[in-house]
Amino acid sequence: MTAGWHLYLLRCRDGSLYAGIATDVERRFRQHAAGQGAKYTRSHPPECVLGSRAYPDRGSALRAEYALKRQPKARKLAWLLEGSTAAPSPPASAPDP
Repeated sequence: MTAGWHLYLLRCRDGSLYAGIATDVERRFRQHAAGQGAKYTRSHPPECVLGSRAYPDRGSALRAEYALKRQPKARKLAWLLEGSTAAPSPPASAPDP
């Protein structure tokens, strides 16, 4: 894995997804699995790392994480397939009546 910041997506044992940022995704996954990660992963143990994307700095990784966490599960999975480092786009809003 390259140096720098990464946005990663975990699949938890209950089927939920967790997004986070780290400089070392494998180390961070081990922390989550050991119950030393985020509060969410302590109650929803992670099963595997689904994927990650590199970002040039912590700020851009945080912005992408914030955007990804606001997406529905299907959009998070689509982000993995896209393979881009761009922040996920917000869902389209319904037109005003």
